[in-house]
Amino acid sequence: MKWCFRHFSGGFAFGCIVFAALFAAAGDLTAQTIVDKTVATVSDGTKTELITLSDLRWQLALMPNIELEPASSENLNRALQLLINQRLFALEAERIPQPEPTEQKMNAKIAEMISYFPTTAEFVRRLQIVGFDSINDDNFERIVRERVAIDEYLEFRFRSFIVVTPSDEAAYYRDVFVPRFRDESPGKIIPSIEEKREEIRSTLTEQKVSEAIEAFLDEAKRRAEIIYISPV
Repeated sequence: MKWCFRHFSGGFAFGCIVFAALFAAAGDLTAQTIVDKTVATVSDGTKTELITLSDLRWQLALMPNIELEPASSENLNRALQLLINQRLFALEAERIPQPEPTEQKMNAKIAEMISYFPTTAEFVRRLQIVGFDSINDDNFERIVRERVAIDEYLEFRFRSFIVVTPSDEAAYYRDVFVPRFRDESPGKIIPSIEEKREEIRSTLTEQKVSEAIEAFLDEAKRRAEIIYISPV
């Protein structure tokens, strides 16, 4: 799922300064010599989640085409933004009782993660660079478990309530699909709306889900307390 993340209000300039320092520290670290430190905290008023330097490196390892050694200040900051959003979702997900994820769901999530990389060996190599033993590492399994819980929450909280009407489909077909098709395939017969209805419905559903998630994150960041902590 693609999320459109905005910078949270307040503290962003300080966050950039923090990451300049983090970059200098992280560049010399290896998977064997990381001295962990808290980078930020996210609190919803009842529970506080920590984000550490290790969390940032672990996040970067799961992002394709991102250099790990050294990790750039820009990429560390990018990882932090993603982790803040994940922590906000995780805090909300904990409010709704969920069973432990099944082995099938865990394996499916791992397979999804691997699919973004050229090979499984490349995926495992990146895990090992940031200190994981393998995909059976306890910390990696914790990350997978949390992401499965977030996926379940997103499905329940957003996707299940999305409604795409025939008029929505017709408007998209007329205003977006047809003009785009004419530009990209001049002279070809334009497919009918019935031929493209399923594709259009899927596109509109994802757009509505993304908009709902963005609105949720904007509101969650206004309610939450997000604190940047300078590395020691």
